[in-house]
Amino acid sequence: MASPWHIAHSAMRGKDHLKGKSLDRRVLRRVWTFARPYRPLILGFLATIVADSLIGIAPPLIFRRIINDIPHKDFGVIDVLAAIAIGLALLDAGLSVVQRWWSSRIGEGLIFDLRTALYDHVQRMPIAFFTRTQTGALISRMNNDVVGAQQALTGTLGTVVSNVMDVAFTLAAMIALEWRLTLLALVVLPAFFIPSKWVGRKLQKITLESFNLNAAMNATMTERFNVAGALLVKLFGSPERETDEFASKAARVRDIGVKSALYTRTFVVALTLVGALGTALVYWLGARLAIEGTISVGTLVALALYVQRIYNPLISLTSARVDVMTAFVSFERVFEVLDAPRAIDDRPAARELTDPKGRIDFDGVSFRYPAASEVSISSLEGDGQAPLPDTPSDLILEDVSCSIEPGRMIALVGPTGAGKTTLSTLIPRLYDATEGTVRLDGYDVRDLTLASVHGAIGMVSQDAHLFHDTVANNLRYARPDATDDEIAAACKAARIHHVIAAMPDGYDTVVGERGYRLSGGEKQRLAIARVLLKAPAIVILDEATAHLDSETEVLVQQALAEALSGRTSVVIAHRLSTIRAADEILVIDHGRIVERGPHERLLAAGGLYAELYETQYGGSRVTASEEFS
Repeated sequence: MASPWHIAHSAMRGKDHLKGKSLDRRVLRRVWTFARPYRPLILGFLATIVADSLIGIAPPLIFRRIINDIPHKDFGVIDVLAAIAIGLALLDAGLSVVQRWWSSRIGEGLIFDLRTALYDHVQRMPIAFFTRTQTGALISRMNNDVVGAQQALTGTLGTVVSNVMDVAFTLAAMIALEWRLTLLALVVLPAFFIPSKWVGRKLQKITLESFNLNAAMNATMTERFNVAGALLVKLFGSPERETDEFASKAARVRDIGVKSALYTRTFVVALTLVGALGTALVYWLGARLAIEGTISVGTLVALALYVQRIYNPLISLTSARVDVMTAFVSFERVFEVLDAPRAIDDRPAARELTDPKGRIDFDGVSFRYPAASEVSISSLEGDGQAPLPDTPSDLILEDVSCSIEPGRMIALVGPTGAGKTTLSTLIPRLYDATEGTVRLDGYDVRDLTLASVHGAIGMVSQDAHLFHDTVANNLRYARPDATDDEIAAACKAARIHHVIAAMPDGYDTVVGERGYRLSGGEKQRLAIARVLLKAPAIVILDEATAHLDSETEVLVQQALAEALSGRTSVVIAHRLSTIRAADEILVIDHGRIVERGPHERLLAAGGLYAELYETQYGGSRVTASEEFS
């Protein structure tokens, strides 16, 4: 039976978010398909609800019989009836436990299935999806909407079926006992709708404001309580100002909470009063009929009990459509993510790249960043639901062709925005070429499995990302089966072992969010150790030494020399001193390769490379052997 509190909060939700929506039969069929493993449990769950409703109408009939048998002084019959009432109470309690067990099995199982399916699907989405999606919105789908979808089957479905059964069985019993008193009991029903509508509108307005304020506070905490945000606040902000701004939102939420509690209590009191009025009317007319001998006293008591039983489910059913639609909106939002196409995925006949050698070929490669509509979901990008643009970007790369032999080091240089990083992302197939072909060991990367392509490639970026975990676990992420000795060997080669050994917890030291407990050079060397542990055939370095001091850069360069030895390497650098030793330098400008060759030849050619070099070093010629002497 729905409580007045539940009814009040059902009314609170309102219908604004459901305007123009109706139950989509395709969604219903898909939900039923998705719930296939739980169908026997769902049917059992619904059966216990029906049985519970049937049992619920029995006690008033038993009490009616007991009261009517009092004049006969038949203690044996009274004892039997009392025993039946106790037995029904015990059976009802047992059904309640079974019902809860079925409900939890269905609900928790469905949450597990939905979350696992969402996590698996999302983590396989292309990188373009994550560049556009709000992380908080995506997490909300995996938490709030998954739980909301679960409520559709175990909460809303159970409540609606229970209310329908309660009303149907109770009305049938009441009409069978005395139809005139049943009509009188229903006369006061409209009085329920007045407080329900009034309170619902009030609660809807202030609750929406509360949700928005809570979202704003969550956003503030998320931004301020990570390391980068906390550092910015301490350097540029004011603790007093931050606290005042947060407190103003929290104070409004507090005031809304008080007002909401008063509105809800008013609603509950109104329902109680109306229920008391209906009961009084039944007793008033019932007593007159009993005195006249039209009905028995036991019948009057039974009808009064039924009156108290019927009001709440009747009112709850008035908001059933809102409850059902709200629950299925969560399913729709979950399915929206599950249905998002993976723009980059394995082809049906994709093959494994076995024993990779490290040869890379770009054959007439052109690239545009895909249209937002191809890689993202509008509702995950912000508050609006406007259609996403369906126009791709301008050409970022145009007709790029080159070959990189196994074991050679190729450097990509050029002005900011020239397309260097974009070109490197096509190798591990973070993006697909718009035109042309990228090949690994002679195979089109689109014909290879993503897992084998990623397994053949290691990358060290400008901002090496570390999880909030131990040093050892961050390294083992690249190779879960690595032994402690192998981890130590990789760290020694990366010139970071002595730093880790000096830490209080050694390799069990937690590095903090994004590795903020480590210096930039230490994070870079850990990232290099991670690549060494993975032992890929191809290594991509994207500005790996861009923000390091000279002393740290020497250590990182030594570590990189170890990491690149015997491997195909693609190095992106603005600091041209770091790529003099490259076998070939590709100079990229406006998405095209405009120059290529070794350092000395490009310098002598007097082209863009020489111009970039002169800008950095002002004409000073420093040889590779003198660079760190």
